Amino acid sequence: MSYIMSVNELREKLDKDSQNTVIVDVRFVLTDPDAGRKMYLKNHLPSAVYLDLNRDLSGKVAKHGGSHPLPDIAMFAAKTGNIGIDHETTVVIYDQENDMFASRLWWLLHYMGHDNVFVLEGGYNKWVEKGFEVTDKIPPLVKKEFKPKIREEQTVTMEQVKQKMDDSAAILIDSRARDRYLGIKEPLYSKAGHIPGAKNFFWQDVFNEDGTWKTINQLQEHFSSLEKDEEIIVSCGSGVSACPNILALKSLGYKNIKLYPGSFSDWISYDENDIELDEY
Repeated sequence: MSYIMSVNELREKLDKDSQNTVIVDVRFVLTDPDAGRKMYLKNHLPSAVYLDLNRDLSGKVAKHGGSHPLPDIAMFAAKTGNIGIDHETTVVIYDQENDMFASRLWWLLHYMGHDNVFVLEGGYNKWVEKGFEVTDKIPPLVKKEFKPKIREEQTVTMEQVKQKMDDSAAILIDSRARDRYLGIKEPLYSKAGHIPGAKNFFWQDVFNEDGTWKTINQLQEHFSSLEKDEEIIVSCGSGVSACPNILALKSLGYKNIKLYPGSFSDWISYDENDIELDEY
């Protein structure tokens, strides 16, 4: 199944069925947390609403749980309903281009049982490149009730990761850039390296050099070392950049895919946990 929608498809959809489609702008800059909201207020796709990675798509940071823990489900479900989303709504999410934040919201809605969610191919930049309209108008919100149907089996805890790796019961993917995976550099956290046994699949490798999503055939080749009947746990630094890998794997028909929401930032919050540094 494809979870990607082209800008042309969205344009046609808005012409035919704008009443039952919600567009969500999730542009964000990790080094400047207010930048995404400022970009939205300046210009966005017509009728788009804004959700913020830190304020809306993540919970409160604590000692454990990572630097972008999952949001409180009841609170997030209320926010989802408040911007006009229920299970009958088509949701289209966009980044500045193809980035990790749209996939994060795609995954959250999928986790909460919503099946009709798409990431916009090429994001805001592609929409503008096509010459389609943008606006600074904030749309009126039509409140709906979103009742979560949580897919509990889609996540794992730190303890489960540790046990499954000890038992060789799952494959663990680290979605960060290779130099961070190897421990050559670590710009965000107090420790460098990766969870022992993790395999590196950099999240940006699901995209072509021009930034478009790879085709199904290209993705099949990219993930060819992974068996479809194996349990695959996907991690990264804080559970955000893991999501493009999850979207890609699910689009290929991999069914037993789980997110470790806290990822490496949660793993290193436990002093007793080992860290692996590969030779390079």
